[in-house]
Amino acid sequence: MLVEILTALCLVLVLEGILPFLNPEGYKRTIRAMLDVDNERMRIIGLSSMIAGVVLLTILR
Repeated sequence: MLVEILTALCLVLVLEGILPFLNPEGYKRTIRAMLDVDNERMRIIGLSSMIAGVVLLTILR
């Protein structure tokens, strides 16, 4: 179980690093745009992302 969790965390780091590596200027623009989004909308986006991840994991497993 621990190996799977660590593997997942490593994959998150790899995926999170792709955009700043390939397009650092676009990444900066995206982060700046996120600062203008209100907290409620960010929470909804985060929750939607988590639900989508759980659903996809359930389907794949």
